[in-house]
Amino acid sequence: MADEMEIQTGSPRGVKRTAEALDQDVVNKIAAGEIIVAPMHALKEMLENSVDAGSTAIEVLVKDGGLKLLQITDNGHGIEKDDLPILCERFTTSKLKDFEDLMSIGTYGFRGEALASISHIAHLRVTTRTATSSCAWQAHYADGKLSPAKPGQSADPKPCAGRLGTQITVEDLFYNIPNRRRAFRSPSEEYAKILDVITRYAVHRQGVAFSVKKHGESGAGFSVAAAATKIDRIKQAYGGGVAKELMQFETEDAKWGFKASGYATNANYSVKRTTLLLFINNRSVESSAVKKAIEQTYQMFLPKGGHPFVYLCLDIEPSRVDVNVHPTKREVHFLNEDEIIDLVCINIRENLAKVDTSRTFKTQTLLPGVTPMTPMNGRAGAIAETPPGDESGASRRTSTTKKPYENNLVRTDSKMRKITSMLPPTLRTGDSQDEAPATNGVRYSTTDREPVPVRLSSVKNLRAEVREAMHNGLTEVFASLTYVGLVDSHRRLAAIQSGVKLYLVDYGLVSNEFFYQVGLTDFGNFGLIQLQPAPELRELLDMAAQYEIETDPDCAGLDKDHVVQKVHDQIMSKRQMLSEYFSLEISKDGLVEAIPLLLKGYVPCMAKLPTFLLRLGPSVDWTQEEGCFRTFLRELASFYVPEQLPPRSSRHNPKPKPDSADTEMDDALVDQGDTVEGNRGQEDRVDQAVEKRGKELEHVLEHVLFLAFRSRIVATQGMLKGVIEVANLKGLYRVFERC
Repeated sequence: MADEMEIQTGSPRGVKRTAEALDQDVVNKIAAGEIIVAPMHALKEMLENSVDAGSTAIEVLVKDGGLKLLQITDNGHGIEKDDLPILCERFTTSKLKDFEDLMSIGTYGFRGEALASISHIAHLRVTTRTATSSCAWQAHYADGKLSPAKPGQSADPKPCAGRLGTQITVEDLFYNIPNRRRAFRSPSEEYAKILDVITRYAVHRQGVAFSVKKHGESGAGFSVAAAATKIDRIKQAYGGGVAKELMQFETEDAKWGFKASGYATNANYSVKRTTLLLFINNRSVESSAVKKAIEQTYQMFLPKGGHPFVYLCLDIEPSRVDVNVHPTKREVHFLNEDEIIDLVCINIRENLAKVDTSRTFKTQTLLPGVTPMTPMNGRAGAIAETPPGDESGASRRTSTTKKPYENNLVRTDSKMRKITSMLPPTLRTGDSQDEAPATNGVRYSTTDREPVPVRLSSVKNLRAEVREAMHNGLTEVFASLTYVGLVDSHRRLAAIQSGVKLYLVDYGLVSNEFFYQVGLTDFGNFGLIQLQPAPELRELLDMAAQYEIETDPDCAGLDKDHVVQKVHDQIMSKRQMLSEYFSLEISKDGLVEAIPLLLKGYVPCMAKLPTFLLRLGPSVDWTQEEGCFRTFLRELASFYVPEQLPPRSSRHNPKPKPDSADTEMDDALVDQGDTVEGNRGQEDRVDQAVEKRGKELEHVLEHVLFLAFRSRIVATQGMLKGVIEVANLKGLYRVFERC
């Protein structure tokens, strides 16, 4: 029975083989399959070689989507006859010698694999002539080597007639890889991809003429002259609708070693899919991070589902870029990616804000029943086609036009009129729209200090905690918010709009979470707010301790001197760590020279500084690393939260007993003058100071804080209690429909 089972079972599926080196032909075909995935990749490689050769005119001929024929002709400096025998050998290149040359490579090609790969999967013919040659030379290649044009002939290059430059002809692409050839859907689809590659380079390579046409057709499918400008090239490649709405942007930063320039559409242009032409050091590459960041930047300017056209050229120091990370050179890696992308998006956002005031809307009023918000599906010429008096045709077109529900429309006022402008003068909290309040002489300076990479597991764990607590719906609300106005500065309430919904937001709670996240994101790389003259740490602690003892009954029995000394010693013993991680600079003499800067354009209330320093003693866990960072950043965030202002109804009443540390500002303002109870002049000065601070706060909320919330906050589950939906346009329509 055992013998019978062995006979029926047969040999096992897995058979161990002896390891042996692959045949070189197999290796070459594997490499070719990685580099030349489709006809568009073959064209891209040859196109880049033509540009590297100094060409000013490039012509492309395509048949059956490039599978049957793909020919590119240029007027570059050509190829020497002596180089033709090794032209299609792998890793044969004149563009680098040592591996270190990759650190400063400035050409498109550098590995010498393009033509070699094509020769293994297609029939390749090269015709070239240099300026010093009396005639052109033609050579055929197969499997990386010279081959005869016909059986029985010599494989050596042959002289022929030809113009200056190089013509490369690729026939029967993937003829020996039938499964890949069958995978292509249609020649027209492959031709569209080829056209996309050419138009991208046509836009970028100013001074080079491009043309492409199908085999057998007399007219070119696309062409652009060498003298055409960038905007003309974009218009030729992507249409006049894009070109007329373009705005130019440009930014650079020596600290990150980059310069960015390009063109992007303004808020008048919107399509269903983003078109991003990204060039890094003149290479056409793809980057999901750049694309996502740009789309998020446009969210606040375009209607829902709308996307822009962006041409972005990034010039980065070659030593910061790694080009050798993808077989088809489709991707590159570069240092400080997040910082560079952020600066580019900020520049685009600023340019969008400048032209946003001239936003236009297409309307149609010739037909009855058509409202300005009714989309015409892009058929601007449909009305002109109706003969005069043909009302039946007009009515048919009107009936087929879909009118969107008005409760789904997000209203946009071209003048950006605020709700607060409709309130009576007595109820207005101030006008910060036309004129920004004074900056109190704040000036910013830059530093050459390189950013410190953070590899501490404790900081990474804290960041992971924030991501795990993320609330997706609330994050989307903040990412698409429009600031409406300040509602109550005492309860710290503001109104925002997101879509067709209106929300009431506790900006104190939101600010606390935001500055905690900023502390984690910029950990070890904070800016500095220098205090001049620098106050003494002990005096600040003494001031805060005295205030706590006077206002908090639970602290009445404490020994103030003992508490101050203990906190003072604790902070002084940790001052090097506080300086390195949190930019809290305290001298050996106990002078507070600088505090961390978390957000440019916003300075926290300095009256809260003594309490912040005092709480560093009992409220920070100094025993473990992760707990220390968490509690310190929470206290720092609490210090940065905008202070509560007293209610307007009580500004002329006797000062009430403070209920939080935020009211220290009022005490500081009162204590600066002569504290004479009932002094009318003193009350007026306090009212004026509070009124001034209220206007500053309104400006900061609208132009700094809520803009920062929109761009970088991760809304967490704990923030749900600080956001209340107060109005929904769809719900209001239901109410009105019932009336």
